[in-house]
Amino acid sequence: MAVRVNVNENMLTWAITRAGFDISDFIETYPNAQSWIEGTKQPTVKQLEDFSKKVHLPFGFLFLSEPPKEELPIPYFRSQESGQGTVSINVYDTIQLILQRQAWLSEYLQDSGFDSLPFIGSSKNSTNHIEVANSIRHYLGLTENWASDLNTWHEALNHLSEVVEDKGIITVFNGVVDNNPYRPLSVDECRGFVLVDDFAPFMFINNKDSKSAQMFTVAHELAHLWTGQSAGFDFRKLQPADDPNEKLCDKIAAEFLVPENSFNEVWNNNIKSVARRFKVSEIVIARRAFDLKKLSKQQFFDFYDEYINREFTKKGKSSGGDFYATARKRISITFAAHIENAVKSGQLLYRDAYKLTSMKGDTFNKFFTKIA
Repeated sequence: MAVRVNVNENMLTWAITRAGFDISDFIETYPNAQSWIEGTKQPTVKQLEDFSKKVHLPFGFLFLSEPPKEELPIPYFRSQESGQGTVSINVYDTIQLILQRQAWLSEYLQDSGFDSLPFIGSSKNSTNHIEVANSIRHYLGLTENWASDLNTWHEALNHLSEVVEDKGIITVFNGVVDNNPYRPLSVDECRGFVLVDDFAPFMFINNKDSKSAQMFTVAHELAHLWTGQSAGFDFRKLQPADDPNEKLCDKIAAEFLVPENSFNEVWNNNIKSVARRFKVSEIVIARRAFDLKKLSKQQFFDFYDEYINREFTKKGKSSGGDFYATARKRISITFAAHIENAVKSGQLLYRDAYKLTSMKGDTFNKFFTKIA
């Protein structure tokens, strides 16, 4: 006979709503839960294990007497007032996952004798967005018009990501929780987040976002590293939240990508041609034109909606792609290199490496063979 266990009904209803489900809708697809909540029947261990997976909750949590307090470890900013500081379980779990990777990497780098990164928080007392943007370019080894030497803004985004990684900033591109395609990250809720650390800073960019917007997110997150403040943001229509540091980072990002003086020299009311000149997307140029009062707020919003619709229509349905190529972006090639070195030197067990990379066995070995 299967062993049945007693679970507090409040824990069950909390777990369901925590996962973003309506209780009535959940019971329709998972009818056993009704009798558990009503107390007329108890779940078996196997049933409770299945339930915990469905609601994305560690199994042991269900045996607590009351729900634990789960607070976001970083400030989370919204461009609109509603939902300020709150996120879905998918975003929460993603932040926790990246924090776990950061904690391991920071300790590993310190134990291995790596120096702290000098740029972290180096501009925390500055309010001059032009000076900070220049500082970022200087440290990354980029000229003011660095992207003009590249053929397209897609190449510019890839180049910037590579330069950033070379400087020790772990850059993660992902649009789902870990590797789970059934747990997508909504762009409207999360464009990205940045976790500041003196040794292992992490930047997360929502890969479901348009490529054009991802460039601005990377620049915005770089600004956060220089000002020394971790944060997450939805950045709706590329608009910052009503927060002093968010607005400053927004100005820094805009100046970093499209310097004001250079922009004023070439602005001709033709967004497409100016975008080609700077090797950034049209949406970034439109945003810069709005900042510098070349476009009204309504003109920018109208262009933004039209452009995003056009880009996603052109993009079409994804074919899924190559798992290992996707994993390179989801894990970060730099983070993966540290994992591999730690395993080879005996500083990290394979068991722990599997957990940190969310890969194991042959998949783990094949991934590291492919990136070698």
